[in-house]
Amino acid sequence: MEYKVAVIPGDGIGPEIVNEAKKVLDKVGEVYGHTFNYTEILMGGASIDVHGVPLTDDALETAKASDSVLLGAVGGVVGKDKWYELPPNLRPEAGLLAIRKGLNLYANLRPAYLYKELKGACPLKESIAEEGFDMMIVRELTGGLYFGERWTKEIDGTVTAMDTLKYDENEIRRIAVKAFDIAMKRNKNVISVDKSNVLDTSRLWDKVVSEVAKDYPEVTLTHMLVDNCAMQLVKNPKQFDVVVTENMFGDILSDEASMITGSIGMLPSASLSDGNFGLYEPSHGAAPDIAGQDIANPMATILSAAMMLRYSFDLDDAANAVEEAIRQVIAEGYRTVDIMSEGMTKVGCSAMGDLICERIK
Repeated sequence: MEYKVAVIPGDGIGPEIVNEAKKVLDKVGEVYGHTFNYTEILMGGASIDVHGVPLTDDALETAKASDSVLLGAVGGVVGKDKWYELPPNLRPEAGLLAIRKGLNLYANLRPAYLYKELKGACPLKESIAEEGFDMMIVRELTGGLYFGERWTKEIDGTVTAMDTLKYDENEIRRIAVKAFDIAMKRNKNVISVDKSNVLDTSRLWDKVVSEVAKDYPEVTLTHMLVDNCAMQLVKNPKQFDVVVTENMFGDILSDEASMITGSIGMLPSASLSDGNFGLYEPSHGAAPDIAGQDIANPMATILSAAMMLRYSFDLDDAANAVEEAIRQVIAEGYRTVDIMSEGMTKVGCSAMGDLICERIK
């Protein structure tokens, strides 16, 4: 099979880590008989430098014409990079918001997995870290409180602000379907997180998710209040497989989940639209302070490419091979500087990509 991949190297370490992900995809193509055709587009600071805007219409159209998008990272350092002298709508991160909207990316996937060899970095007590965990948080990305009507004004002499939390049944249904489809590729367990003891939107969320569950009899559905979920993530993270929740809750819980892994350099993410289209990127930032030094950790980007194989191309065997190759490299003691510990072998960004490629069978 041939696949068209729009590639956005971005800023900082973005070009370095994207190069390693492409190297791994090409090895997958060699082993499994696929071809990945890349079209590079500019976004973020790199686009501002050339076009004066963080995302051009032509770049967006190129992304739309592709089967998926692979993104490195965008942005720089506020106060140090000239991009932040521009208005907010022209800064690097505005390109990311624009491409999410332009591609209708409404489902954000944030896995949190604890490698047993890296459990020492987990901030939870040892008895919990020993058990390990492997979860996927599915966050609704384009609705809810962040996109509702808002205002700040003076009322009777008092400055008052309002934000509106709104969801309709169609928004809830489509994110629920994504979550259940993903659960079918994992351990067939979904926990739906809401605040249905207080919020009308959550009561609707609960109702619609329960309706969707009827179409997935193999999947176990559990409802959990968001405050309880926040506690359970640090008390017993092993219980979670797929978590589906609304925008603000997902924003908070996915950051909590990433923290308990102890290493953001290992965390991929995906943002999905209808069908199989998606944008894949590491959870970490552009880290301009280490750009060009060949010391960045490419594994989050390579894992993001594995998510692309699984969720956009339905190449589960190839995705498994990439993930297993990373597990082998870690088990053999190879580390980039961000996860380095005593007794391990330190390698650079490019060498880590080579090591992972060598283990893809």
